[in-house]
Amino acid sequence: MIKKLSNKLLTIGSVAFDSIETPFGKINKALGGSATYFSLASSLFTPTAIVGVVGNDFGKFDVYRKREIDITGLEKRKGKTFHWSGKYHFDMNTRDTLKTELGVFADFKPKLDDNHKASEYVFLGNIQPKLQLDVLQQMKKPKLVGLDTMNLWIETARKDLFKVMKEIDILVINDGEARQLSKETNLLKAAKKILRIMGSQKSNALIIKQGEHGLLMFADSILSLRGASATKQSKTKIAARPPAARNDISIFNLPGYPLENVIDPTGAGDSFAGGFMGYLAKTDDLSYANLKKACVYGSAVASFTVENFGTKALEILTAKKIEKRYILYKQLIHI
Repeated sequence: MIKKLSNKLLTIGSVAFDSIETPFGKINKALGGSATYFSLASSLFTPTAIVGVVGNDFGKFDVYRKREIDITGLEKRKGKTFHWSGKYHFDMNTRDTLKTELGVFADFKPKLDDNHKASEYVFLGNIQPKLQLDVLQQMKKPKLVGLDTMNLWIETARKDLFKVMKEIDILVINDGEARQLSKETNLLKAAKKILRIMGSQKSNALIIKQGEHGLLMFADSILSLRGASATKQSKTKIAARPPAARNDISIFNLPGYPLENVIDPTGAGDSFAGGFMGYLAKTDDLSYANLKKACVYGSAVASFTVENFGTKALEILTAKKIEKRYILYKQLIHI
């Protein structure tokens, strides 16, 4: 029997089998998918639920149960689980997709129960924008909504993507996607255009991932995200002016954590998002300063993910290890 938990954070995305080859080895049909990496990371900070679909060939539920991740929304259908196969090149920044078998994920239409609808924090994983919008319409009143997307949806579902972008608070994409979305080569220009697309009637944040080079976070010069609170005692919206801004956009530049051994970059972005959203949900503080801390925590989690194949590093990761790396990270960026 699947245990139903009280959740603060909900993610919707893929649960999959990954077959991965890097210069350092290979794995075949290992546990993967955006919802998997996200929840394994976020559950280290806060109670997390996932909504997804798997085939009747899937049996890796214990990985989630060990973290007390709510999988009541993980539907099991007749058919095959989504399977992705890819090969990384020597620099680990580029990869070739060898095979994509959607299986039951091809007809995935998320349906939320009352427990999921009441989640305070929501992260919409990389699924069709129409489905992302449908999920938001099912939610009651989340404090914060984050979103991920990909080049396919930017190219084929641009109008629908713009619609859902106007309903969220934080967009998390990589530098290539930012350029494709904005049609700008310069990332500062791209960020300003994307934030305008997200809407001028509310405050937004954009995180642009740059792989081993870290990330850039752009936010409105006056940040007042829905439900933001400066402290746990204050639950009212606040307006927090960041310490520095350029052209009315505040910029936070976080370098990548230096690693000697990078084995498999798969899931690093989803792990970052999980750590980032998990920390925000745990602290319940949406000030600009805390968003920067969340970026460091998310990056710290992602740095563990890439040190082994698939979800192996995440499955044995502890809060103590994350805190230790967070301290080292702060020392790295402190002047």
